Amino acid sequence: MKYWCEYAWLGGASVARSVELEVVDGRFVSLRTDVASESSGSTVLPGVTLPGLANAHSHAFHRALRGRARGDTFWDWRDGMYALAERLDPDSYGTLATAVFGEMALAGITAVGEFHYLHHGPRGVPYDDPNEMTRAVAVAATTAGIRLTVLDTCYLAGGIGEPLSPVQQRFSDGTAEGWVERVDLIASSPSVKLGAAVHSVRAVDPDSIATVAKWADHQIAPLHAHVSEQPAENAACIDRYGKTPTEVLGQAGALSERFTAVHATHLSERDIELLGGAAATLCMCPTTERDLADGVGEAHRLVTAGAKLSLGSDSHAVIDLFEEARAVELDERLVTGTRGGHSAEALMNAATSGGQRALGWHEAGRIAVGQLADFVTVGLDSVRLAGSTQDSLLSSIVMSASAADVRTVVVGGDLIVDAGAHKSLDVERELAMSIAAVWD
Repeated sequence: MKYWCEYAWLGGASVARSVELEVVDGRFVSLRTDVASESSGSTVLPGVTLPGLANAHSHAFHRALRGRARGDTFWDWRDGMYALAERLDPDSYGTLATAVFGEMALAGITAVGEFHYLHHGPRGVPYDDPNEMTRAVAVAATTAGIRLTVLDTCYLAGGIGEPLSPVQQRFSDGTAEGWVERVDLIASSPSVKLGAAVHSVRAVDPDSIATVAKWADHQIAPLHAHVSEQPAENAACIDRYGKTPTEVLGQAGALSERFTAVHATHLSERDIELLGGAAATLCMCPTTERDLADGVGEAHRLVTAGAKLSLGSDSHAVIDLFEEARAVELDERLVTGTRGGHSAEALMNAATSGGQRALGWHEAGRIAVGQLADFVTVGLDSVRLAGSTQDSLLSSIVMSASAADVRTVVVGGDLIVDAGAHKSLDVERELAMSIAAVWD
């Protein structure tokens, strides 16, 4: 299959004009630039074609909270999230996740990292298949047509030194060894990878973190964790262990180039040194971080120290990686009073190759021969991008485009979104029905 792209981003600070892509068996096999006109039989893609976007941090079921979250603090919001979690079973979770992943596909997301901790039935009683909830999420992603990394999450405590609440029992395998035993039963597939996650130092003790980290090392798998999202988390960790969450994770052997720190909003100088020195990835989720009043993380300083950058939509207050990308820069401008901490190229890399790498999809995230043929085309026919020139297109997309500008999405050579519509799902209808069903 051949595609003729009006413009395509092949890396660098600008886009190329008149690019012909050839895809065979789900991969790019040839790439030519400055091709005067499309070949006979080529699919024409007006607009700018980008590598598939990667959503490196998702809690699919949180989408049902959009517009319904109440309370003044993060902890109030968390109570509402727990109430939602109590309502879900494999059927309702699978239906909701399918719709949410469909919404991601419409936004140009071709791979998602599902930070998955809702494992068991009420009061923590396992289903007959202990990974039934995991399987529901995997089927949902496959149905929606996007790649998935299941970041299977270890969750053992209600807080540092605190017992699990009844709803938190659904998240827990009792011990890290129990987590390993369950996770070892999960099978991957060509479109589904398996990674590991430590929910946080609030929910997993240092010895158990070490057990999860050893599993991830043995599997050469991604390892993610919520890190220093709230000052209260840092205070509790220092009070109990005499160390920050990042220092606890480092001592437990969790930090490496396969580690992703999610949020990392409230870090010390030493934390930044540790994450940068490990070449770890930072996953920023600005639309959630501002929705929950978390604060603004120091992405620029982390990247300068050696960390990599990726993006996530987390609680799905918004599903739009263009918004997440520009918010990294714009939010820091508000805090620092300085512009230009992150270039358009760097932010687009975070939305594409940075996220794909954090999720273990090392053969995705670039438009290049041999890479997986995962790509998205952004139309130029909206008021948001009107007047853009070839030299300004990349910056215009990062700073002004929205998910509504996505016209075409291809994953592994398969057309998933065409003319802005999902090929197999009525996403709006599925979202409305699945969310209503959860709350009825």
